[in-house]
Amino acid sequence: MKNIPAIALRGMTVLPSMIVHFDISREKSRKALEAAMQADQMIFLITQQNPNIADPGFGDLYRIGTVARIKNLAKLPQNIVRVMVEGLERAEMNDLNEEEGYLRAEIVTYPEAEHKKLSESAHVAMTRALKDIFAGYCMENPKVGKELSRQLLELNDLEKLVDQIAINLPLYYEDKQRLLEAVELEERYETLCVIIANELEIMRIKNQLQQKVKEQIDKNQKDYILREQLKVIQKELGEDSPINDADHYRELFAKLEASEEIKKKISKEIDRFKSLGSNSAEASVSRGYIETLLDLPWDKMCRDNSDLKYAKKVLDEDHYGLEKVKERVLEFLAVRALTKKGDSPILCLVGPPGTGKTSIARSVARALDKKYVRISLGGVRDEAEIRGHRRTYIGAMPGRIASGMRTAGVKNPLMLLDEIDKVSSDYKGDTSSALLEVLDSEQNSKFRDHYVELPIDLSEVLFIATANDLHTVPRPLLDRMEIIEVSSYTENEKLHIAKDKDGQLTITNGALLKIISGYTKEAGVRQLERKIGEICRKAARQILEDKKETVKVKTGNLEDYLGREKYTIQKLNDKDEVGIVRGLAWTSVGGDTLQIEVNIMPGKGEFLLTGQLGDVMKESAQAGISYIRSVSEQYGIEEEFFKKHDIHIHIPEGAVPKDGPSAGITMATAMLSAITHTPVRADVAMTGEITLRGRVLPIGGLKEKLLAAKNAGMKTVVVPADNRPDVEELSHEITGGLKIVYAKTMTDVLKVALVDCQQVV
Repeated sequence: MKNIPAIALRGMTVLPSMIVHFDISREKSRKALEAAMQADQMIFLITQQNPNIADPGFGDLYRIGTVARIKNLAKLPQNIVRVMVEGLERAEMNDLNEEEGYLRAEIVTYPEAEHKKLSESAHVAMTRALKDIFAGYCMENPKVGKELSRQLLELNDLEKLVDQIAINLPLYYEDKQRLLEAVELEERYETLCVIIANELEIMRIKNQLQQKVKEQIDKNQKDYILREQLKVIQKELGEDSPINDADHYRELFAKLEASEEIKKKISKEIDRFKSLGSNSAEASVSRGYIETLLDLPWDKMCRDNSDLKYAKKVLDEDHYGLEKVKERVLEFLAVRALTKKGDSPILCLVGPPGTGKTSIARSVARALDKKYVRISLGGVRDEAEIRGHRRTYIGAMPGRIASGMRTAGVKNPLMLLDEIDKVSSDYKGDTSSALLEVLDSEQNSKFRDHYVELPIDLSEVLFIATANDLHTVPRPLLDRMEIIEVSSYTENEKLHIAKDKDGQLTITNGALLKIISGYTKEAGVRQLERKIGEICRKAARQILEDKKETVKVKTGNLEDYLGREKYTIQKLNDKDEVGIVRGLAWTSVGGDTLQIEVNIMPGKGEFLLTGQLGDVMKESAQAGISYIRSVSEQYGIEEEFFKKHDIHIHIPEGAVPKDGPSAGITMATAMLSAITHTPVRADVAMTGEITLRGRVLPIGGLKEKLLAAKNAGMKTVVVPADNRPDVEELSHEITGGLKIVYAKTMTDVLKVALVDCQQVV
């Protein structure tokens, strides 16, 4: 057993009889070299199992390594030492210790002479077999030099042949480690044969793939040469393709409906294209430009439908409700029918997702018998998407507006600008500013696309834009559009939308209403459509598997198709309570009711708000308590009350963020009720903004809020007096059964909300 300095190798294995040089950068390895040089120049080289470990221990190394003699050392910059070693013999590492900053290994060597004796015939057979495999390897791998392969194939000593092939072949270090660990000659021979055979098969597959690639490249080169020769022949015969293309463009140009200015420009471009050579890179650019100009509908128009009855019928067939939108479209039709002209309006449909804004535009196009083009603006950041790229750029193309006109084929299509609230800007330009020229009636008659470079008349286009939220639309852009609100659908409207004709599947009205209220929570009908689709899929499976002729879905068996109800409406409380008031809120999926709770506790005058309230809602609560303190004498509240008591306002569902000013009067009523111990009527809901002086200011989303109050079973709803016009516009379906009280001040609110308010006053 020996104890000698050791070096852990990363990504390489040294075999006996192998002379190799490598670089050393680790401090432990440099110190091990120094210790070996001071002794007998013998070093133990052992390979790491994982090359990425910076400081390997005994468990990170293979057990079999090589004892080597240091032949040469050379110091390089950055503390790197280049060392040349000669592998001498295999050795097994029994232990590894760190002494004086370097590794020392306890090893046991394997004498090379002590092998299991092979018979003469076995020795000859193994030698020949190995030579055959190695010769095949040399044929497939030209990197192995002819002289080296000749020298190795002349060896007849099996052990020398095995070792020399292992040393000279470009093998992975894992394969060399397997050979190093094969102590017995027979085992080493078998391991080497398997490795060479695998490498040979890999090289054969690789060479086959390379040959296929080469053949394909040769074919492409041949095709290119033939095409070039064909072009020369065509040129000699006067049949050069650019001339043919130019003649074709002349034919299309003769049929073009356009002004003299446009025709002059296109004619000039065709003449220029004709003079370009066939190999000119500019010819392909000019060809694309001419084709774009010839495809644009300069003066080509389609006749609009002026039949109001037909238009109304189409709109009613496609959409239930949406009276304002339909009315506006019919008004536009009437004006066009009477005047035979008129600027096309720019309508912007604003509403929650799923309310049918995009499909309305498609129905309007069908009602007016117009060509329909949809341009999605969601996520568009580059101004060139709208105005097009300048032709000086490689890969230039017209913008979306010009491309839409080209697709429509007429100059008076209906163009839908979908998701106009989701355009953004970056260093490539302001997209919304580019849209100003498109939507401004004073400018869009001469809209200039950077690629087309000619004025395009957009004044005849009927633009319809859609948006979910107007807050993100820039004011100048908003100013050029007529806003039409597409509000949430009522349950009755959703019921009519969801109704289907009699067939193999029947869903009762009661089941549809239960789906609307118990399984969906949205302003539109997308989730409703998904739920009905889920029922249809399960019904189809029943019809096929159970051989049923029809399937009827009722309220009783609805859970079999959709599972348990997901949403429940918070109904009115059973009794009047102190400090609990029902407020109304608008959300992106429709209206909802909020139960605001207030508790009064002995304390130091602290004011606590919980329920994940936003800044605006917190300010409304502060305004409410300030108003109550200013009128405390009217309600018999002690002067020291607010110093000796803490007030805690909480709105349940704390995980849901809430913000907005419309809960101001609700929180003020709840606080005054708790302070004066006066119950609040359970059947009253309210919404409105409060000021410091107790005035009630108007709010938005009234339709959705009244629907929520009605669904919750409320009898009376308090709304700001300034919202009276909004209420009067609503249908009886929404307001029917509700007593609506209009409040100008908090006094009006409290008279309705508090039980026996006169006793309090």
